[in-house]
Amino acid sequence: MFEDRIDAGRRLAARLAELRGGDLVVLGLPRGGVPVAAEVALALDAPLDVIVVRKLGVPYQPELAMGAIGEDGVRVLNRRVLDHVRVSDEELGMVELRERAVLEARVERLRRGRPALDLGGTTALIVDDGIATGSTARAACQVARHLGAARVVLAVPVAPADAVDEFPEADELICLRTPANFAAVGYHYRDFSPTSDDEVVALLDAAARRNARMRSPLHEDFDGEVEIPLGDTALRGHLHLPDPAAAVVVFAHGSGSSRHSTRNRYVASVLNDAGLGTLLMDLLTPEEELHRTNVFDIGLLAARLEAATDWLRGRPDTASSRIGYFGASTGAGAALWAAADSADEAGPHAEVPVAAVVSRGGRPDLAGPRLAGVRSPTLLIVGGADHVVLELNREAQARLRCENDLAVVRGATHLFEEPGTLAEASMLARDWFVRHLLGGGTGAVAG
Repeated sequence: MFEDRIDAGRRLAARLAELRGGDLVVLGLPRGGVPVAAEVALALDAPLDVIVVRKLGVPYQPELAMGAIGEDGVRVLNRRVLDHVRVSDEELGMVELRERAVLEARVERLRRGRPALDLGGTTALIVDDGIATGSTARAACQVARHLGAARVVLAVPVAPADAVDEFPEADELICLRTPANFAAVGYHYRDFSPTSDDEVVALLDAAARRNARMRSPLHEDFDGEVEIPLGDTALRGHLHLPDPAAAVVVFAHGSGSSRHSTRNRYVASVLNDAGLGTLLMDLLTPEEELHRTNVFDIGLLAARLEAATDWLRGRPDTASSRIGYFGASTGAGAALWAAADSADEAGPHAEVPVAAVVSRGGRPDLAGPRLAGVRSPTLLIVGGADHVVLELNREAQARLRCENDLAVVRGATHLFEEPGTLAEASMLARDWFVRHLLGGGTGAVAG
């Protein structure tokens, strides 16, 4: 029914388009609901937060909720249940004390000092990846209302029909699918991989940066064509810089592509939405592209990447920006070659100038012996149906000595043309760059 949580979030956002504008706050239920909520918040141009709740279960029947708790000391009691169970005030207090400790620990892990968004007078749009029993979603709706929300809307991609028939805790419930044979939420996703706390934090950080830029009266992005001087000639590129430009990802495309590539521009837009600057550039001049040997001259392409990096270092608005490389096809080999060169120049104990590298459908093997010299955290993204390139990436990964990971996008071929595959690859790249360029990664050699 859904490719993954990203796909579910985008389809849910299309259904929720009428909520765009006004005092809307999108609240994801951690952990799995947050990637869905992040896509909704992005599409509706709304702030994103988490709503952390804990159910208060009856001591001798924990699955039966006698109430729920949320942040800021909020407690909601189900008087109907309490009237029918024999639970003393002392027992209720002990359950709340235990669950409050769990809630506060989770809040600390996810917020990391970030204050919760004020829900006073807002429309609280609570999003999860699906409803099974509905107990957590009910608790979240009740907590949101007690935190001051004027209207509470619950939105999920999938739920059993009987769970959505009556949901008085929400003013409105929106669900895309109510299959007759429900079984479990995960059965309706092709990819239902667990969401980690780090992923939740990265999504919240990116949303916070985006909201801060939009609220700033001095906010002024740069977006335009640029020329990078190169001796007697120049390389053409397209530069997008948020304000401020904390990090810039330089793209190195493969043969037969250009800075106008639809795929690369799509990836760049995903990175831009996360607060990352991007430089899409042609590594060869039009005259040089006429000679096919230049397209596979990895050393030449790497030198051009290094020249572009130096150019960024010389601009006042990017002089202090952290730099990442995104390479596709042969461009991935050039990106890793250039990253290794930058590590050599920096010295063994200095922070590497290139803070992260991502290869999408790339040929990292073309970096040859320089792979062992890369110290930048490196993510290799390969299509599961791109069998030859997948094996080349596995071999290249074995030669890397830096922090690295290999992500396989199921069903994707070399160009990621299958539905949902380019979006998945883009989100993987975004999360890697956000973590290492905006999240304080050091680029140290992995142990």
